[in-house]
Amino acid sequence: MRIVVASCQVDYAGRLTAHLPMAKRVLMIKSDGSVLIHSDGGSYKPLNWMSPPCSIREGTSEDGQLEWIVTATKADGTLRILIDEVHHDSSHDLGVDPGLQKDGVEKHLQELLAEHPATLADGLTLVRREFPTAIGPVDLMCRDASGLSVAVEIKRRGEIDGVEQLTRYLELLNRDPLLTTKGQVRGIFAAQEIKPQARVLAADRGIACAVVDYDALRGMDDAEHRLF
Repeated sequence: MRIVVASCQVDYAGRLTAHLPMAKRVLMIKSDGSVLIHSDGGSYKPLNWMSPPCSIREGTSEDGQLEWIVTATKADGTLRILIDEVHHDSSHDLGVDPGLQKDGVEKHLQELLAEHPATLADGLTLVRREFPTAIGPVDLMCRDASGLSVAVEIKRRGEIDGVEQLTRYLELLNRDPLLTTKGQVRGIFAAQEIKPQARVLAADRGIACAVVDYDALRGMDDAEHRLF
């Protein structure tokens, strides 16, 4: 990962346009090909970014200023970063990340869904939990009734970041000929609650959404003991 602290101006041109005026920011260039621009606020969300894979061309503008042109490989759009001053520039090899170690409800959800994958989709069967990829493990790797591979990402609360995470997994998995013998690997985004924006993004990416009833999976929602 390369981390640059710089005074910069950022302009995005694509289906929409966006402008960040000159200010000091953190630029992150990850080994997966993504570029993220952060400020010192706004929690974990970047001000702007380019999803992987993308290419970076470093040069100078007509005025002689340092300029980065970031172009997405699989989508239209260009991120132009005009750098006035570099305050810090360093690169770090982070190695292979072992992935998030889940605990509490999310871990238990994964265990329960591994035991009952058909609650997500009819005919779904489990192949493996924590299916390994180069960027972290997929929660569940399953197979549907037609033999197609299905990757399942599980969250307590389903938000856009979770859809993006599953999208990255699917991009890698669909390069594996052993998983695509019968067709493309499809995805299911499962959570106790899924935000509307995440649903829209999932639909756009061809990912199915499944709302999980945790109590029912735990056996607490027993129809025999209901009053009504």
